[in-house]
Amino acid sequence: MTEEFNMSMRKFLKQVGVTSQKAIEDALRAAGNTEGQTFEAKMVLTLDGVDMEHVVTGTIKGHN
Repeated sequence: MTEEFNMSMRKFLKQVGVTSQKAIEDALRAAGNTEGQTFEAKMVLTLDGVDMEHVVTGTIKGHN
């Protein structure tokens, strides 16, 4: 893979990570006290022009 490809992918993945973390934090903050609760999370990644769908799932613990 080329350096240009690697840099564009890293930039995209960094943006996904940062913006997703902020969105999750904002949603849980708006929900109030979620201590003791768990939330199933799912991220679906598609790539236009390529037949690809990648799904990542996980659990996020609530906060007080």
